[in-house]
Amino acid sequence: MGDWYSAEYPSSSLHSLQGYRVFISIAMILGDGLYNFVKVLGRTIFGLYNQIRDKNSRSVLPVGGRTSSPTDSLSYDDQRRTQLFLKDQIPIWVATVGYITIAIISTATLPHVFPPLKWYYIVVIYIFAPILAFCNAYGCGLTDFSLASTYGTLAIFDFKTGYMTLASPRSMFVSQIIGTTMGCVISPCVFWLFYKAFHDLGVPGSQYSAPYALVFRNMAILGVEGLSSLPKNCLTLCYVFFVGAVVINGIRDIVGKKWARFIPLPMAMAIPFYIGAYFTIDMCIGSLILFIWEKIDKAKADAFGPAVASGLICGDGIWTLPSSILALAGVNPPICLKFLSRKTNARVDAFLAS
Repeated sequence: MGDWYSAEYPSSSLHSLQGYRVFISIAMILGDGLYNFVKVLGRTIFGLYNQIRDKNSRSVLPVGGRTSSPTDSLSYDDQRRTQLFLKDQIPIWVATVGYITIAIISTATLPHVFPPLKWYYIVVIYIFAPILAFCNAYGCGLTDFSLASTYGTLAIFDFKTGYMTLASPRSMFVSQIIGTTMGCVISPCVFWLFYKAFHDLGVPGSQYSAPYALVFRNMAILGVEGLSSLPKNCLTLCYVFFVGAVVINGIRDIVGKKWARFIPLPMAMAIPFYIGAYFTIDMCIGSLILFIWEKIDKAKADAFGPAVASGLICGDGIWTLPSSILALAGVNPPICLKFLSRKTNARVDAFLAS
């Protein structure tokens, strides 16, 4: 502090340590997501090429010793889930027409709402949005966390839940529309309740400091002032971690599944790096439980592991409601655990000793 960035900035400012956390995590997410985007795109093109090349020479009858399809190695339950999940998909033309329609509407209307926003800015955004959306969807599928707000609140639905519950993507999409419509009514009511109950809402250092609001504000300031206002060497570190995420993924693919499971995913490292240590602790405890469960009964762990994980995630989210009610009633938790810096911890110890 004071060397790479000014000590006058608060910790929540993107001009200080927060800038390194946010932009380095974004660089890792983009590196991981873009690597997998290119890999999936390459495999798709290669697969289409093989299908076209072997279309006329493919044998009608099965040949002994030929490699079986990937679904043959799956259990009956997984094959059934795959069959039902892929049976009722959203047509490609619906997604394409919807995306283009929304892009046209946004390009025509947003410049009137925000005059400094030029129409060609919006066009460029919609050109690059699918790639970033793939990165976000890939990370959400791995960790059940959506980081759309950074490039965390959950903004897209994890389609693996639909796969596990024998629901189709179309029904999941309709459910998401219903949930989004309900949120348009529920979210303003919740905000109004908090706004009336807590007078320090959004104030840095308060119980409800709204950290994402500070992040968005600082990012808007950086967008006006330019990247030159970032902390010293922040952009260089972003380049390094972006390349590092790509290299780590490459190593995982080279060494194979046997050793790849010992190499952490860059996406999984980036998300707790941005959100905080509590997410890392939750993931570590969950992984330890699953590891012990697999040692005791691997069949049951494979069958019920995702269901247990979904229950833990759901319970953690539902607890927010009673927690908010207790906070409105002024009830304080009996135990509070905090992680303090060495300097602050020394001041606390000195105060308690006096």
